[in-house]
Amino acid sequence: MRIVRLYKINKVLLEHGLDDLIPAKWLPWYARLMRHSIFWIRNKHKDKTAGERITLALQSLGPVFIKFGQMLSTRRDLLHPAIANELARLQDKVPPFSSEAAQQIIKTSLGLTHLSELFSEFDEAPLASASIAQVHAAKLKANNEDVVVKVLRPDIRETIVADMELLFSLASVLQKWLPDGKRLRPVEVVVEYRKTIVDELDLLRESASGIQLGRNFEGSDSLYIPKIYSDYCHSNVMVMERIYGLPISNIDALLAQNTNMKKLAERGVEVFFTQVFRDSFFHADMHPGNIFVSTEHPENPKYIAIDFGIVGTLNREDKRYLAENFIAFFNRDYRKVAQLHADSGWVPNDTNIDEFEMAIRTVCEPIFQKPLAEISFGNVLLQLFNTARRFNMVVQPQLVLLQKTLLYVEGLGRQLYPQLDLWKTAKPFLENWMREQIGVKAMLGKVKANLPFWSEKLPEMPDLLYDSLQQVKRLPLQQQRAQLALLEQQKKSAQSIQWGVTGATFILLSAILPLYDLNWCFPALSASVGSLCWVLAWRKNR
Repeated sequence: MRIVRLYKINKVLLEHGLDDLIPAKWLPWYARLMRHSIFWIRNKHKDKTAGERITLALQSLGPVFIKFGQMLSTRRDLLHPAIANELARLQDKVPPFSSEAAQQIIKTSLGLTHLSELFSEFDEAPLASASIAQVHAAKLKANNEDVVVKVLRPDIRETIVADMELLFSLASVLQKWLPDGKRLRPVEVVVEYRKTIVDELDLLRESASGIQLGRNFEGSDSLYIPKIYSDYCHSNVMVMERIYGLPISNIDALLAQNTNMKKLAERGVEVFFTQVFRDSFFHADMHPGNIFVSTEHPENPKYIAIDFGIVGTLNREDKRYLAENFIAFFNRDYRKVAQLHADSGWVPNDTNIDEFEMAIRTVCEPIFQKPLAEISFGNVLLQLFNTARRFNMVVQPQLVLLQKTLLYVEGLGRQLYPQLDLWKTAKPFLENWMREQIGVKAMLGKVKANLPFWSEKLPEMPDLLYDSLQQVKRLPLQQQRAQLALLEQQKKSAQSIQWGVTGATFILLSAILPLYDLNWCFPALSASVGSLCWVLAWRKNR
């Protein structure tokens, strides 16, 4: 089946003449010979432009390739405008499947005999059609509210599974035979992507993600998440509030209503960093087809997000590492960036930090203090790739979604407000987040979070001590003495550690408190208490 699918992919590419886009000088003689002998299929779309041919080919190949085209459509700095405009059609203008099939899926999934049992109105013509599902406008019978009904494409799971198996095979070959295969870890990246796209096939999971995002941004002036009617959701059907806004890609309409484009672009950056660092839960499919702008207050614009099939999460270590890296970049502390990469294991331990620092400086220094319009991110990415290859940097599969989302955010920012200072917008947010992670408030928060565990275990301590003494009592006299001596030593060591940790906490506080403009006596008192605790720890350990 993989061989058949590979043949179909090759056939589609040749039928759309995509091989003509590769300069002949890049192809070796044997590749040109095979093209004209074995692969004899001819271009059937000579009358169409390059952008149209690429778009049609990706549509023919299915959702895995369509999503790749969606990502490319946001990178207008890397593509010719005509090609980018055609690829943008993949965001919500994929050919729909039949309305009869959609209605039958809805009735079967929700246990309806007729759609009129749930909807007072149902538009048979799809409102939008994407790679994995399409949506129909409707009106709920119970409350007369406007909604949209999202329906998964029939048999889409089989197509995606087949394509992912093929990609997995290709990734295995690349990882084994390419010089950079092990460093780029294509197999791990494909496994991560497969998990993401398979999760997108479960609309119950998507509805839960949408509810979570809505709760995170409840009452926000920056982002609105439509209401999801969970009672009417199924694994292949989802019902949610219908929103009315301008597509983020419709720049002319946004300008016509006097939208504050600078504020809109800055809020896009803020929303992204809020999702990543405050919530550890971010919308990871932010292509223009999924993002709208409310028309209510153009001077104070608000985003509206839909399609929550792909969301990303980060653990505490990844968040802290990323935040420290971002801040170091913003401060142009390339030494710290290099050291962070080594400490995290992204580059080998024997990496020459001085050389790595200079390589990062060479790539990143030219991009600062420039608006997006003047930055060649394609060139920067190419140089970073060369730097990564030179220092054997390992690709991190768990951050692939975040990297893709960053590409979307940067692409949207470029379209909305090319003069946006990305660094100036994000730096204060990250610095504030870091202060919250290492400050007094963060320490008190962690103590508060652990209090239930400590309060649960504290009543058990007498029983544990009694059980230990009972075990000692059953031992012979000589062993009892040795065991008691060991218990006493362990008790002293534990007390010493407790006093030491307490002292370290107060010493750390004495270093942090000056950042909050408090009276000088508080840091001095904290340092004194910490020193006293260390003396007690030393005495206990004697």
